[in-house]
Amino acid sequence: MNTPLWIAATVFLVLAAGIHAYIFYLESVAWLSPKTGKVFGMTPEQAQQTRALAFNQGFYNALLAVMVIGGIMCVFTGAEMFGLGLVVAGATAMTVAGLVLVGSDKTKLRPALIQLVPPAIGIVLLCASLLAG
Repeated sequence: MNTPLWIAATVFLVLAAGIHAYIFYLESVAWLSPKTGKVFGMTPEQAQQTRALAFNQGFYNALLAVMVIGGIMCVFTGAEMFGLGLVVAGATAMTVAGLVLVGSDKTKLRPALIQLVPPAIGIVLLCASLLAG
């Protein structure tokens, strides 16, 4: 698993994990900050009302990031099948969550693309690397 396609996939997957770790930070740590309110287009009152929901949602994003990074680490340390399972599950969930976001609110296209494009590219490159042998 040290082919150029696998390395490219890893770059996109690490980027995806980083994005989801940042979303965790915004939702679970910095939700009430004015900067986070601006990112999500909320008033301070809305942030306060949705704090518990955002806190929980942030942990979903953190767990997806952990799955992808943990899976990559497993692949690099020899537990390839287990690691690939984690990577594919985490990256697929990231991608689908982005599709759900834009499907539920067309005004959220930009954040949805930020959330879904890197893991989707990572999955495609991962599959290409596996098919290339």
